[in-house]
Amino acid sequence: MILISKYLVPKGYVGITIFPFVFLKHKYLKTDINLVNHERIHLRQQLELLIVLFYLWYFMEFLIRLIVYKNWNMAYKTISFEREAYAKEKDLNYLKSRPFWNFINFIRF
Repeated sequence: MILISKYLVPKGYVGITIFPFVFLKHKYLKTDINLVNHERIHLRQQLELLIVLFYLWYFMEFLIRLIVYKNWNMAYKTISFEREAYAKEKDLNYLKSRPFWNFINFIRF
C-alpha cells in the first residue's frame, strides 16, 4: 500500500518502506515506476527476514558502513539491501524471478 507523507519520509529521501507500507514524499512519485519497484524490492526483503530481522540487519550494516566510510550517504548507498534495490529497480520483472535472500549477493566491503 502506497501512502503519501512528507513528514514520515526523512529529509533528503523521496520514499521509505516500513512494512507493509510504502511512504512517498509527494503524490506524483506514485507514477515513478522505478521508485515504486525499488520500494517493492524492499518489501520483499523485509518479508524474507521476517520484518524485525530486516531492520536489525539494515541498522547494523548501516552503522558498520558509517564507521568505515565516515559518510552518511556512502554508508546508505552501500547497504546490501540498497545495492540490490538500486541495481534492480529498472527491471520491472525482477521480483518475478528474484532468488530468495538475493540481497546476500550484494554484500561487499
